[in-house]
Amino acid sequence: MGNILIVDDEKDIRHLIGDILTDEGHSTRLAANSTECISEINKSPPDLLILDIWLKDSKMDGIDILKIAQRDNPSVPVVIISGHGNIEIAVAAIKQGAYDFIEKPFNTDQLLVVINRALEVSGLRKENSALRLSEYGNSEMVGQSGPFKTLKNNLDKVTKSNGRLLLSGPPGAGKEVAARYVHKKSNRSLSPFVTLNCASIESNRMEEVLFGFQRDNHEVVEGLLEQAHGGIVYFDEIADMPIGTQSKILRVLVDQQFIRLGGTDVVRVDLRVISSTTKNLKALIAEGKFREELYHRLNVVPIEVPSLEVRRDDIPDLVVHFVRELNEQQGLINRNFSEESITYLQSMKWPGNIRQLRNYIERILILGPAEEEITLTELKQLEEKNEVSKNETKTQDVATLPLREARERFEKDYLLTQISRFGGNISRTASFVGMERSALHRKLKSLNIKTKNKVEELNDDNNSTDIEFS
Repeated sequence: MGNILIVDDEKDIRHLIGDILTDEGHSTRLAANSTECISEINKSPPDLLILDIWLKDSKMDGIDILKIAQRDNPSVPVVIISGHGNIEIAVAAIKQGAYDFIEKPFNTDQLLVVINRALEVSGLRKENSALRLSEYGNSEMVGQSGPFKTLKNNLDKVTKSNGRLLLSGPPGAGKEVAARYVHKKSNRSLSPFVTLNCASIESNRMEEVLFGFQRDNHEVVEGLLEQAHGGIVYFDEIADMPIGTQSKILRVLVDQQFIRLGGTDVVRVDLRVISSTTKNLKALIAEGKFREELYHRLNVVPIEVPSLEVRRDDIPDLVVHFVRELNEQQGLINRNFSEESITYLQSMKWPGNIRQLRNYIERILILGPAEEEITLTELKQLEEKNEVSKNETKTQDVATLPLREARERFEKDYLLTQISRFGGNISRTASFVGMERSALHRKLKSLNIKTKNKVEELNDDNNSTDIEFS
């Protein structure tokens, strides 16, 4: 059912239409003149505007209102009501963007047919707008590890609320995917998801981008906050938002309204805000670079997005996911990774986290041969030059050492790599390398790899051990 604004200077007419539509299950609002009409639209844009052409004791007539409605809210269809002598004007109104017109006195069945069709158009426009604003972003969560399950459980708890969410974690860990997951599962899933990367916008343009502006000729350009009305706005890297803009965003969070730059109309919005950061906001507050009050407003539900370093068990699932995604999106060959190559990926360092892993997979699929299986040999051949040179340097260093020292260095590097691959889980490391757990502990001690026992939080395994690198 739709929210419909009815504008007519004749009280009996607007109430009659309102009663008919209310009986049909629609929500209606009534206005007698242009001032009341514009005020209602500014409070909340309707799904449909029913507009009389001639309005007595009004600053603007129906045509003037139509122009403003088309300018400020182009997705809202306008149905014109006209008397018998105004048919030509009504036809002219359609040419200027009105959806249809109804002639007075109107037939109830005719009225309902036109209104139902107009509401269908309104729904399609909103859906198309939402699709454009969403940028078709990925919201699929992939993984089975302990840290991943903890993250997903925390996100599931907040999907149905309107509470503000602050995601923290290293670059490339998947914070935007987490935000899109919340949007997809929320009650706002059919409304826009609008992203603003605060680090990518010049400080002198930030407010223009957020709030929009109005030119001297009254042309309105919507900002991101207005485009996100009814949905979710995602502030990526919120720490990089200019300090001056922070105070204005704080006011929007409190009042859910703002004024466009160069304008005078109050724009009211219904928004849920999700923010993310890779920086320590408390440290920035202490340095006077971030407003403490804004931090508390945004940090209603804080959630940490873990790095790939502690999610190495998810790498096999992520690889399969990225290969399928790249095949669907770019037409790259759908290839399988050998068991050895997956093990190798799990042992690598990923400072860029999931984003770096995806880029790596894409590079392999683009540069590799058109063979079904990706082998360990192929991965090593396609490594970046700086990684290859590091490996060559390490080999040259080992070659200068006595056999015993070279063997110890190899064993230490090998065991640290395997322990890192299994997220610090000693039991699983011992199983993979073919050693008893007690024997592995003795070997680690002899290589000066210090361990300290505690309950493993990331793998839900009471036999896990934290590693201290020395």
